[in-house]
Amino acid sequence: MTHPELILASTSRYRRELLERLAIPFIATTPQNVDETPFPNEAPTTTALRLSEWKARSLATLHPNALIIGSDQVATLDGEQIGKPHTHERAVAQLRKMRGRIVEFHSALALLDTRSDSLQTADVVTSVHFRDISDELIEAYLRKEQPYDCAGSAKSEGLGIVIIEAISGDDPNALIGLPLIRLIDMLNNVNYPIL
Repeated sequence: MTHPELILASTSRYRRELLERLAIPFIATTPQNVDETPFPNEAPTTTALRLSEWKARSLATLHPNALIIGSDQVATLDGEQIGKPHTHERAVAQLRKMRGRIVEFHSALALLDTRSDSLQTADVVTSVHFRDISDELIEAYLRKEQPYDCAGSAKSEGLGIVIIEAISGDDPNALIGLPLIRLIDMLNNVNYPIL
């Protein structure tokens, strides 16, 4: 039996590394023409789900016999979306605002079956309680880790664990960028063999 090809609609090395843990063949491809800017007054869940679906759908015509994985993550504090900082200065500002607080990370997942145009989606929420850290510790952490491509300026799988007090959620992979437990459920739903 021939299975559809599995496509990861992402340039994220974190998502690629997570999917590699399943030891199944896949191709990582750049999503086409996806603007990741949130819409005005858009809820974090809505943003994350919309972008994960758009990423998957952006590759549908290029892969008509495939399962396409789209994923997006939005961090929020007090209902305000926190994106990737991209610069040291923005990362400092984010971590100062988040210290001693709980930040919710919405890791959305979409699995598009282009054979039938059927779509499965999920938003996996992880709560992260940040330590009440000093400006000096923020600087030391950022200089060592340089997590400027991570929403919320912290890598839980790296040195970011030093500035985190607690993590609560259903899937530790979701915080890194790809909810593997939910993805396995979705792949099972379309009879795609993992083992």
